[in-house]
Amino acid sequence: MRHEKAALLLELARALASSAEGLTLDEMAARLGVGRRTAERMRDALRDLFPHMEEIEDPPTRRFRIPAGLDALFQTPDAEELAALHAAAEQFRQAGAGARAAALGRLEAKVLSAMRAPARRRLAPDLEAVLQAEAIAVAPGPRPFEDEAVLRRVREAITGLRRLRFAYQGGSTPGRVREVTPLGLLFGRSNYLVASEGESREPRTWRLDRLSEVEVLDMAGLPPPGFSLAAFVDRSFGIYQDAVEDVRLHVLPHGADEALGWRFHSTQTTEIQPDGSVMVAFRASGMRELAWHLFSWGDKVRIVAPQRLKDMMSEQLALAIAAHQA
Repeated sequence: MRHEKAALLLELARALASSAEGLTLDEMAARLGVGRRTAERMRDALRDLFPHMEEIEDPPTRRFRIPAGLDALFQTPDAEELAALHAAAEQFRQAGAGARAAALGRLEAKVLSAMRAPARRRLAPDLEAVLQAEAIAVAPGPRPFEDEAVLRRVREAITGLRRLRFAYQGGSTPGRVREVTPLGLLFGRSNYLVASEGESREPRTWRLDRLSEVEVLDMAGLPPPGFSLAAFVDRSFGIYQDAVEDVRLHVLPHGADEALGWRFHSTQTTEIQPDGSVMVAFRASGMRELAWHLFSWGDKVRIVAPQRLKDMMSEQLALAIAAHQA
């Protein structure tokens, strides 16, 4: 029975973890009351679960043991996990997110250095195979700004509940010194600091690449009661924050399958119509960014509401047509 096989496998794992000198295949077979071929298969199964299993030469045979105990079942990474960590770092690096790529690179080095040398050697071929078989498609767009010194000071202010002072090179008065209460960081096509300025409780976004002379102040900077960064992000289709509106989009039948697998917004609802089209509804701000996005849907989507989004789309289309006709 399956449970009996699992019990035998656990029994063998305990035996290999409790033996200082290790067990030969014949000793494993004798202890479990199974044949040598069965013992070999069980050893191979345990090697997958415990990559750090050691092989000790003891001519004319070999001994096997699990040196770090059974906790390694939950602690030792496998090739797929290490490849995912490496791929995440590489994706950050290719997208221009150097600070986060470096942080993941340091984590990868720590994980590998914590592993025993035999386990690293056994994982190396599988890890190399996975890395060569997978590639990252980086979407075109602006490379996000990530200055480690700026990020370090902003995070210091956020975690220490301190106010932040910087010169801001954007807005209507470039170079003006701002004093804010930092509330969080938004990473995306561009990276932003979310903060409230002065005594205001209303959060705003500030582009990180426009911050200079960043200084953490020795002044308390407490977030507004009940503030949630996730809720703040959900107010907008993208980054820009303005009036929140009810959006209704009619996706025609030839775009229905794509729409049913697409996430426009975290608050969205979808309703399949009798003709096979789909109605998508959600509440959000950021109509300009939504209009830009809807360009990519071509003739598959028609805007039902709000009127401001229709006007924004018409305005952007007119600008594009004028530029290309010229």
